[in-house]
Amino acid sequence: MQLKTTQMIVLPPSADMHVHLRQGEMMKLVTPTIRRGRVDTVFVMPNLQPPIRTVKRALEYKSELQAIEPNVNYLMSLYFHADLTPDIVAEAANAGIAGIKVYPQGVTTKSDAGVVALDGFDAVFEAMQEHDLVLNLHGEVVGTPADGLTHEEAFLPTLKSIHNKFPRLQNSTITAHHLYLTGEMSNVDPHAFCKPNPKTPQDRDALPKAAQRVATASSSCKAPPAGVFTQLYATQLVVRAFEDATERGIITESDVTQEKLEGFFSKIGRAFYKLADNSGSKIVRERKGETIPTSVQGEGLEVGISRSGDEVFSLGWHD
Repeated sequence: MQLKTTQMIVLPPSADMHVHLRQGEMMKLVTPTIRRGRVDTVFVMPNLQPPIRTVKRALEYKSELQAIEPNVNYLMSLYFHADLTPDIVAEAANAGIAGIKVYPQGVTTKSDAGVVALDGFDAVFEAMQEHDLVLNLHGEVVGTPADGLTHEEAFLPTLKSIHNKFPRLQNSTITAHHLYLTGEMSNVDPHAFCKPNPKTPQDRDALPKAAQRVATASSSCKAPPAGVFTQLYATQLVVRAFEDATERGIITESDVTQEKLEGFFSKIGRAFYKLADNSGSKIVRERKGETIPTSVQGEGLEVGISRSGDEVFSLGWHD
């Protein structure tokens, strides 16, 4: 597909399998931007204050989100914590919770309640395997050198250990978040990616390669590094990243096909979380000279949007 000259792309609505919707006024501001960005399914992170550690609280949070924007499918998650038990895992699965997110203690936003290591949780992993609950990993090792890239590479033995001990988790229910994609981490199967973040120029170039290497790369991935707001323009920025990578010769035009775009943005992520195919609904991306605004604003709040001023496809629902 010649993205540079393509004027219109029609695809299913996107599934964003890693969103932070926060709390209070911030939640009220950012939640409506999901649907406005033509995303209809999101996997919601549990690192609130306090974190979401019970099924009851996860369902309460889902109700709060639905009250703001009811036309989104919210996949809820629990925060992996020291007192997590197989009984909680079973309760979560029965309540329709989609996964449990591991945050190493102190490595990222609101991770103080996370665990230092994953030793001693075999019974929990066994229960997750039994109940087909997705294990979402922020894979870093606490106490490794200051270079954040080595934190993730140091986590590889832990990831491999979990894979070896729990084969059903290995085959279908582990996602790795916030990967850098060069060095040893480039050997991780792309189906396990959940929004890898390009942290270096080399990662920037590795991301579109990984996305196009196989048709089973899981959605959704965003082009900018972590810590920036892109929800309104996430899918357009991914198209822009593929377009830029094609122009720079990182991938070829033949790598970017309708089938791969549909899989990357929507179908594969939905299949991974065992959701119904939504191909009956479509969104259209058209070149109309739209540029990304500086920010979104709400009651006393203003959130800057990454890459403001960039020209992107305009989005609309397809009749």
